[in-house]
Amino acid sequence: MVTAYIALGSNLGDRAGTLLGAVRALNATAGVWVVRLSTFHDTTPVGGPPDQPRFLNAAAELSTTLGPEELLRALLSVEEQFGRVRTEKDGPRTLDLDLLLYDDLVRTGPDPVVPHPRMHERRFVLGPLTEIAPQAVHPGLRKTVAELLGGLFHHPPAPSPMKGEREKNQTSSPPSPFMGEGGRGDEGKPRILVTGSTSGIGRAIARAFAAGGASVIVHGRRSSERAARVLAELTATGSQAHALHADLSQASVCEQFAAEAWDVWGGLDVVVLNAGADTLTGAAATWSFERKLEALLSVDVRSTMFLGRAFGERMRQQGHGVILTSGWDQAETGMEGDSGQLFASAKGAVRAFTKSLALSLAPTVRVNCIAPGWIKTAWGEKASAAWQERAIRETPLGRWGTPEDVAAVAVWLASPQAAFLTGQVIRVNGGAVR
Repeated sequence: MVTAYIALGSNLGDRAGTLLGAVRALNATAGVWVVRLSTFHDTTPVGGPPDQPRFLNAAAELSTTLGPEELLRALLSVEEQFGRVRTEKDGPRTLDLDLLLYDDLVRTGPDPVVPHPRMHERRFVLGPLTEIAPQAVHPGLRKTVAELLGGLFHHPPAPSPMKGEREKNQTSSPPSPFMGEGGRGDEGKPRILVTGSTSGIGRAIARAFAAGGASVIVHGRRSSERAARVLAELTATGSQAHALHADLSQASVCEQFAAEAWDVWGGLDVVVLNAGADTLTGAAATWSFERKLEALLSVDVRSTMFLGRAFGERMRQQGHGVILTSGWDQAETGMEGDSGQLFASAKGAVRAFTKSLALSLAPTVRVNCIAPGWIKTAWGEKASAAWQERAIRETPLGRWGTPEDVAAVAVWLASPQAAFLTGQVIRVNGGAVR
């Protein structure tokens, strides 16, 4: 069995659908198995006629029993299945499948030439490939894929040991820690939306993404003053930030909000559905059980479902994306009292929806749920001595969690390092297993 790596690209028609269809066709090819697939990267065309459409690019790892010539023929056959016609060099195409590496084979001809003679010059190849095989070695240059990608940001490409034309190198910012290719917005940065981000955990998540260089949309229900404070914090890091206000308890508002947020920067790479009803502090703490339940169902459950579906479909058509929902660690185990019954029911629904949405959107969009435990937000700051003692006692690491603890997990889940995680519930609770 041989390990091979290929590049996939499309800039005509349903680009994401074509790339996913190509993966299915390859898996249906005798002697070929697709082992890993990168996220999809929206890129500017390099070379070819001016004003051609943008490309969607990816990389895949194959296990194969085919020889290099047979594998090339299989790739060309799949291209033909998807209407590939070669009429002009570097012209628009429904599907492009390039053999990049075939184990440690070095071959200058006849076709296929491997390693691909220009792969070390192409950021749109190395970016996706680094997600799935950063330590794969170019046998001609004797450098890892990650080293080759890093070299594009600091030095001109090294001369290829293979024959073939050189391609003009794209210039851009270093790769983002979030989306693998450095983002998709006009500023070359990942575009992030965090609902419920004017305070608490949502605010910490927004700050963590901005600190990493992302462009962040802040959302609040109505407080312009609190949103302005968060915007000032984010822009102080040098990041681009924008604020939107919407009462997500209203179902009719959710689709309008999704469209408005999507249009701010022409798409989103990460959506964190953190908005939730506060029924523990302020006047809401005195509400009846029935009123608290309705608030939690409206905001925590229904808005998460409506927005998850709306953004998920947009991301699927876009060809990539990450959605994170907000759960609760004790939704699985239960907790006594009215609050336990309320939050376990609402957050249990969010957990279940997350898993189904992940299955619906895979493999294009990843969806995971963050389930915090005892996190010191506004309620924790004012909790009684008995609750303070309980939080410490039930947390094996012996302290309250902080909003920043949750934010660090959110950033990691949105990164290529979590590329093999979807449909999971990640408990951020200091080790509590009850």
